[in-house]
Amino acid sequence: MDNNTKRFLIETVTWIGIYFGIAFLVSRLLAFPYSLIVIVLAVIGLGVYRRRRYFRKAGQAASSGSSYFGNMFGSQRNVNYYCLNCGTKHDQTSCPNCGSKLKKAGF
Repeated sequence: MDNNTKRFLIETVTWIGIYFGIAFLVSRLLAFPYSLIVIVLAVIGLGVYRRRRYFRKAGQAASSGSSYFGNMFGSQRNVNYYCLNCGTKHDQTSCPNCGSKLKKAGF
């Protein structure tokens, strides 16, 4: 295992422990219907906290329109198309070399 994998596993196990610890403490301190509501709110709150922390580490603001799926607004990445028939790189509907319309996208 490399260092990134170890760090990821340690961080994941730590967060699972935090979630279970909070759930255990809240379930011991509050009665059933209230504890369930507090636990759900705590899980949602920790999820928001983790997401903001992730984007801060990545150097992006969580409110700038970016998400786990990429940037939804602003600059777009250039997409290159490659002909599946002859492999020519192009940005047109059909291949300028062989005329085929079969293509794959690449970055």
